[in-house]
Amino acid sequence: MKQILLLILAFAPFFGIAQQTKAQLRKKRAAERAERVNQLIKEEEDGALIYQKQGLFAFKFNTDGFGFLYEHGKYKTITKTNIWWLELSEKKQRNQQKLQASPSASGGGNTTVYSVGNSFVLGKQNNFYQLKLGFGQQRLLGNKGNKNGVAVSAIYGGGVSLGMEKPYYVQVIDPTSTADNPIIDIKYTDKPNVFLSASDIYGSSGFSKGLSEINFVPGLQTRLALRFDYGRYRDALSAIELGLGADFYSKKIQIMAISPAQNFFFNAYVALEFGKRH
Repeated sequence: MKQILLLILAFAPFFGIAQQTKAQLRKKRAAERAERVNQLIKEEEDGALIYQKQGLFAFKFNTDGFGFLYEHGKYKTITKTNIWWLELSEKKQRNQQKLQASPSASGGGNTTVYSVGNSFVLGKQNNFYQLKLGFGQQRLLGNKGNKNGVAVSAIYGGGVSLGMEKPYYVQVIDPTSTADNPIIDIKYTDKPNVFLSASDIYGSSGFSKGLSEINFVPGLQTRLALRFDYGRYRDALSAIELGLGADFYSKKIQIMAISPAQNFFFNAYVALEFGKRH
């Protein structure tokens, strides 16, 4: 029993030192946490955007089409946020022009159609849609400075893209038909001469026509932009983004029948963005 008491007395100072060391470490960590919090508060008062995550939706107006984008960001440092985005868009070519069908057209026999069809694009061979998944970073270039200021960030990254080439159909009057409804749907490869004749076209066939014939084309995408965040409150994201985009696909895409096919697309865009931080 005496030996046990002697051992306890001998090691008691070491236990006390260990406990004291643990208490000091806890105080040091608490002080470091408090210092970090105070620093974040100061930076936020100075105009820095402090958050953990952000999410935004955007409407994109491209020089070669339009699209919708969702972006998710995770805060890493004051100046750096890791982001990923999902975008759905449609490519168009500059020589696309919507026309309105003639108000009347004649069918075979004694059949005459008096009505106006949907507007159509003369010479359009395919619709081309893109589904993009990208990864990159948002790099803060300038803080807001005050509540009414503007934060400027650089956006850059890239990823994969799934192109969807859908045949474009138009409605024409079949001169050989004796049916009550002589209108038929055709695509470019069915009757090229009629397809390119505005006087023979009754209107476009609508979005659903050709969905079962979509040709999927894999590709790559890049994105480089400047984001101007003018949101009044820290937790609300309201921004305008000006950027450049490039897409490369594994095969050439034919959009307009009278234009050369291409597998590389380059565009500039303006995006209106709205979201939340938390």
